[in-house]
Amino acid sequence: MKMFNKVVIIGTGLIGGSLGLALKKQHLAGRVIGFSRQQKNARLAKRAGAIDEIGVSLDAVVDADLVVLATPIDTIIDFALKIEKKIKKSCIVIDVGSSKENIVSRLSTAIPGFIGCHPLAGSEKKGAANIKPDLFKGSLCVLTPVKQTDKHSLHKIKLLWKKMGAKVIVCTPLKHDQILAFTSHLPHAVAFSLMGAVPVEFLHISSGGLNDSTRISASDANLWSQIFLSNRKHLLPAISSFQKKLIELKLALDKKDKAVLTKILESAKKKREKLG
Repeated sequence: MKMFNKVVIIGTGLIGGSLGLALKKQHLAGRVIGFSRQQKNARLAKRAGAIDEIGVSLDAVVDADLVVLATPIDTIIDFALKIEKKIKKSCIVIDVGSSKENIVSRLSTAIPGFIGCHPLAGSEKKGAANIKPDLFKGSLCVLTPVKQTDKHSLHKIKLLWKKMGAKVIVCTPLKHDQILAFTSHLPHAVAFSLMGAVPVEFLHISSGGLNDSTRISASDANLWSQIFLSNRKHLLPAISSFQKKLIELKLALDKKDKAVLTKILESAKKKREKLG
């Protein structure tokens, strides 16, 4: 069932391209146009069938029913403000940024049809070469509406993500950023730091534990530096919390206190089991 006549995706990398491909595969959009500053990504997305045509300028949004802002997080607001006066009044605009407070506060007032979204379906791989139509299947997607968010548009975007196969969660931009600082941004910070701590000459003798713990440190450094900075306010306390736990473990080791050490590990084990 077609939900939108025309969709414009600004940023045809992993998330934007995969969303376009899912829209096309499920016949949810009449026409999908992709706009990218990196023409290679746009060409790959078109070749994969994720978009019908490559937009030559942002004027492509003029008669769009849905615009998806899937650019790096530090450019989302700039792109949104560039299309603000080009889109029609009924157009819904969503972003897929990893932090929400700043983006939502700026864009919910500038664009009446804006709805903040964060699909938790990324990968350490990036770019249109890695897009797939089922990227969002079984994932979570957080929506961050505010008081002025149009209820009909919100319902439509909820339905869109559910059709992508995602479970939809709704919360405030503040709560989103507080939670993601611990559940996404901190794990990446720890993985990058852990790899930084391992002597390079030791890498040839490593266990599955190192691979499992550091897989996400293979993620794009430029992308993640932007994400870290965008949620700096909440990530710094999360890092402090982690440092505290690491110090507790270090002190137990220093004192050779097996009882305390076991208690620390058991507590973490029980919490990990709640992840499922």
